[in-house]
Amino acid sequence: MLLTNQVDLLALLQDLREGRTTVDAVQSRIMAALREQPFEDLGFAKVDHHRSVRQGFPEVVLGLGKTPDQIAKIAAQIVGRGNPLLVTRVDEAAWNTVRAVVPGAEYHEQARCITVKGDSPPGKGTIALCTAGTSDQPVAEEAAVTAEILGNTVERMYDVGVAGIHRVLAQRERLASARVVIVVAGMEGALPSVVAGMVGVPVIGVPTSIGYGASFGGVAALLGMLNSCANGVSVVNIDNGYGAGCIASMINHL
Repeated sequence: MLLTNQVDLLALLQDLREGRTTVDAVQSRIMAALREQPFEDLGFAKVDHHRSVRQGFPEVVLGLGKTPDQIAKIAAQIVGRGNPLLVTRVDEAAWNTVRAVVPGAEYHEQARCITVKGDSPPGKGTIALCTAGTSDQPVAEEAAVTAEILGNTVERMYDVGVAGIHRVLAQRERLASARVVIVVAGMEGALPSVVAGMVGVPVIGVPTSIGYGASFGGVAALLGMLNSCANGVSVVNIDNGYGAGCIASMINHL
């Protein structure tokens, strides 16, 4: 069996340390992995099979701009190597094509993601996930699904925006017990500043394109979060739930 991810490599080294394998066998496995083609050329895409070895998780597929058939072929390559799968920004047509070739795939309709679970090292704590309003949930669910497939426990706290400040104040204990907090908000994007003033852990702000005309499709929320006076706030791009889930996972695995 080839080394397909960091979990395999760690297991191999653990076997060596505990005498279940030999130095020669370990050398052979590592050399075989190095000789393996690092990507699969499908013509329309080059699937990066060594992403999991370098970063601990296989290549994530962005569904935007790809046909359902292209998405399915890439997904089959990733799962065929025994890896977990995450496809973002897909619709039901893509899902129907993928599930025909990838047994066990799951569609998360609100998050617009397709996943196949695998062996991901567990995070060390909990990721808290807040939204300012119900309309922000699709972006938040993309963050949640991303973090969960990466091995994290996510606590959702939805519709706790500053228009009713008592709602987020009621979540103080849950927020304080998390290792990292993701805050998703549109409009003026004030919620990350409020949350960051309540907790002593990193806060990742996710501006959404939800809001009236002067929100400029999320630019107002983005600038509001970038201008936060609270400590420990970092900001990803507009509607980038996936990016927030990745960063939160990295923090939670440190």
